[in-house]
This record gives sequence, C-alpha cells and structure tokens, in this order.
Amino acid sequence: MDLKSFKASTGAAAPPAGLGDALKALWWDAKGDWNKAHEHAQAQDDRDGAWVHAYLHRKEGDQSNAGYWYRQAARPKASGPLDDEWEAISKALLAG
Repeated sequence: MDLKSFKASTGAAAPPAGLGDALKALWWDAKGDWNKAHEHAQAQDDRDGAWVHAYLHRKEGDQSNAGYWYRQAARPKASGPLDDEWEAISKALLAG
C-alpha cells in the first residue's frame, strides 16, 4: 500500500486488513479518534509504535511525554508541521 491509498482508506469505517498497530494508530488519528490511535500505538511495543506514540503526544500538546517516546523510538524530536510528520511516519512504515 502506498501513501495515497493509505490516506484514501481513511474514508472507510475500519482500517484495511493487514496493518500493524502503528499504522492503525495513524489511520485512527487521521479519522480524528485520538483515543483509538493512542490504544494502537501503545499496543505496538517497538520503535515504530514508540514513534507514533511520540507523534500523538506531540499532537496532544504533551511535549514532555512526546520527548520520552521520541527517545524510545531513537528518533529526533520533531518540530515541523504535524501533517508533515504524519506523512513521514506513514511513508516510512508503509515502506516497511
């Protein structure tokens, strides 16, 4: 799946089959459901899950918590537009 089809899939009621929890988290975030997004980010206990978790807490405005999760993901703390970060994470995870 590429970014364009991933974005288009957010028009459906449920995420596409076969997505890992980190991508499901981004999918639910795009749908505006932060709580479901957060549940899925927490469910993926690896660096990808931590990266999405960091993004979600940054979006929430909890910079301290976001910083913790960026460190867990071994990623630099993002500072650009949230939409750009969402796309960057999505592309990286879709590329596998």
